[in-house]
Amino acid sequence: MHIDPEQVPAKTGTVYPEPFKARLAGRIKRRLGDAAGLKNFGVNLVTLEPGAMSALRHWHQRQDEFVYVLAGEVVLMTDAGEQVLKAGMAAGFPAGEANGHHLVNRSTAPATYLEVGDRTPDDEITYPEDDLVAGAGEAGWVFFHKDGQPY
Repeated sequence: MHIDPEQVPAKTGTVYPEPFKARLAGRIKRRLGDAAGLKNFGVNLVTLEPGAMSALRHWHQRQDEFVYVLAGEVVLMTDAGEQVLKAGMAAGFPAGEANGHHLVNRSTAPATYLEVGDRTPDDEITYPEDDLVAGAGEAGWVFFHKDGQPY
């Protein structure tokens, strides 16, 4: 199936609860996998404006993630520190590996990358730097404080 990424709706914002939503300003996603009708994994074309981040630093219990930088430059932040990723570079994050990660655009130009992740059910996400955990629910992600109280 042919997909013109420019015809896939651009999504801004996040499903994160307050007070975390504002931290994702400047991230634009185009859900290419959904546009292709994919069921088992997702593919997103993501643009980060200067100063924007991909997500809160996180890791998945059951789902794998992979990113491939297409244009620009981002900083990959993990438990091991920071690494600059430029066009043509990639990174992968195996399920169950407790290594919080995200991308930040510290440059003065937009950066674009492909984000690929599987859709294994019953996933849980841990956010090591924030009072936030997430679980996959029937209607999407459900967010809780680390003490179990819902947002």
